[in-house]
Amino acid sequence: MADIHITRQHSMTLGQARKAAFKWAEQAEAKFDMACDYQVGDVSDVCSFSRSGVTGTMTVDKDTFVLTAKLGFLLSAFKDPIESEIVKNLDALIDQKAVKKA
Repeated sequence: MADIHITRQHSMTLGQARKAAFKWAEQAEAKFDMACDYQVGDVSDVCSFSRSGVTGTMTVDKDTFVLTAKLGFLLSAFKDPIESEIVKNLDALIDQKAVKKA
C-alpha cells in the first residue's frame, strides 16, 4: 500500500476554499468514479472519497488544503502518476480561485 499526502496553502476566504474543494470533489466523482462525501464544518470541511483501491480525505480550512489518500496494492504501482494528477487538479483549482479573487 502507498500513501499520498499533499498540503497546499491558499489565500482564499473559507467560502472560496470551500467552493474550490467542492469543485474538486465533483471532478473526482466525474473523472475518477470516486464516491465523495462532503461535510461542512464551522472552521473546516472534510471531503471523504473512495473507490476500489483508494480511500482518503481532503480537509480544507481558511489557510490550507490537506489531502491524504491510501492506495491499495494494485494502484500502489501507479502512485507517482496518480499523485501528479491530484496535484495538478488541486493546484489548478486553487490558482483559478486566486485569480477570481484578485
